[in-house]
Amino acid sequence: MGLRMLTPAAAQVADLVDELARWQRDGLPLQLHPGDVGWYAMRGLEITAQSLRVWADRESIYAIGLLDGPDLMRMALHPDYVGIQPLAEQIHTDLLSPQQRIFPSSSASIEARGATALGQVLQANGWVPGEAWTPLRRSLDTPVHLPELTFRRVDSAQASQWMEVHLNAFRGADFSAEDLARAVQRWHTMASTPIYAQGQCLTAYDSDMNPLAVAAVWSAGPGRPGLLEPIAVHPASRGQGYGTAISLAAAAELRSMGASSALVCTASDNTAAVATYLAAEFIADNESCDWHRGKNEES
Repeated sequence: MGLRMLTPAAAQVADLVDELARWQRDGLPLQLHPGDVGWYAMRGLEITAQSLRVWADRESIYAIGLLDGPDLMRMALHPDYVGIQPLAEQIHTDLLSPQQRIFPSSSASIEARGATALGQVLQANGWVPGEAWTPLRRSLDTPVHLPELTFRRVDSAQASQWMEVHLNAFRGADFSAEDLARAVQRWHTMASTPIYAQGQCLTAYDSDMNPLAVAAVWSAGPGRPGLLEPIAVHPASRGQGYGTAISLAAAAELRSMGASSALVCTASDNTAAVATYLAAEFIADNESCDWHRGKNEES
């Protein structure tokens, strides 16, 4: 059997995440991480499976993609195969196949950091650089020194408080009690998946136990890079260093899980976020862009 693009069943998602974890290595560009799939799993394993694509033959899995929205495919390739031209060409052909209907419109983006051959194929076929991103990483060789705040791991009893901070950070106060209830249910859905066995949510509190900031972290296993996804500071607490504090706590949590380094990625034009991670002793990698086609292309 030759190379084929497959959509997995829900029962296969955990094994695919384990495979994806084995591809995470220090010194390589930040690509699709198990934590990205874990966070996406708020939608449930069935929907997560429907959004995954796997390029495999009888012997090996070569690439995994997550359709993170209707027009964005986030890719990871096995590190040993990032330069294989026929694989890159097959991925491009499959992603644009009318029969597969991956993208519902002509406008689409592909995140493919470190996938050298795929980037070349995309460029040769008219894809152009799109949104710019800054990946950052922090080594966890030595202990992480935390500020004098209270940090707690989140269990089901604190899920509502965690999610309320998250919604305030990303949506402002424009959400209802029903919105919060739905978001909390999504948190419980995520936490019930096998992927969350390698995840942890954290909350930072002030001296009066008011929640200030939240984070989720995801391990790829001992000796491999872990991911911060997401980080959020309550709007009322911004500008006081709490983003840096929760980033440090997240890095410390990953170190306790055996991670070799902590990774995070933010839009390059979000200069406040970049500054926050730099203050937490993350080091910026080279900026990278999604590959884009369709409306708003630049010549």
